[in-house]
Amino acid sequence: MSSVLRPGVQERVRALLESPPDLHDGYLDVLGPTAEPTPTIAQRVMQSTFLPQIYERVWRPVGFNLAKGWPVGPDTAAEHTLARDWLGLAQPGDVRKPAATVLDVACGPGNVTRALAAGVGENGLVVGLDAAHGMLARAAADSTGDVAYVRGNAVALPFRTDTFDAVCCFGALYLFDDPWAAVDSMARVLKPGGRLIILTTRRPPLPVSRLSSELLRTLSGVRMFGDREVTRALTDRGFTDLKQRRYPLMQLVAASH
Repeated sequence: MSSVLRPGVQERVRALLESPPDLHDGYLDVLGPTAEPTPTIAQRVMQSTFLPQIYERVWRPVGFNLAKGWPVGPDTAAEHTLARDWLGLAQPGDVRKPAATVLDVACGPGNVTRALAAGVGENGLVVGLDAAHGMLARAAADSTGDVAYVRGNAVALPFRTDTFDAVCCFGALYLFDDPWAAVDSMARVLKPGGRLIILTTRRPPLPVSRLSSELLRTLSGVRMFGDREVTRALTDRGFTDLKQRRYPLMQLVAASH
């Protein structure tokens, strides 16, 4: 494993960015030592130094699979397969793969980023973006092929308009202080006809669920979205061809821009 960003890939990513980045621990950094607002409990957990060590093997598969209704709901491998399918990418065993440019928003240690890269051809490019140093250092150390990582703000993406063929945001929208600003930013960097896929929380349609979800948001910073909140937000922003799968505590939504 190497944390060195290959020069050719580095230059391709630099061309996508609106401002010059610094190279740091194998990833490009456009945030620098800027002062950030005090994070919520959930955001502090994501920025901890311990979580990147257990995220891919424990935190992500156990927590998300239970929220998706394990053992009935899809496991991580099925989730990745569906993401590649809905984004118009290939599957790992396919002979032909598109030379797509793909963005993975709030990529963490790069587990989904690498899964998306498995569906992209050799002339394609997959970029993972996150704000946490520890997550990106781990992602860059595990990076292979045409995959690069950028430290940036997911709510105000640092990329040029109409840049990506596909954008993915798995397991992060519910952590953002302004999730709809993040959706606006994802829409901005998508090319016309590009596809967006989001995996986020779902508030069960129960009488007490709205009250309990507001309490959860107040205490931890985790937002629970209703069944129509995300789809309505995408429709309002001109997205079409909506797809949605609902699980006990999560939902998967995709659309064309």
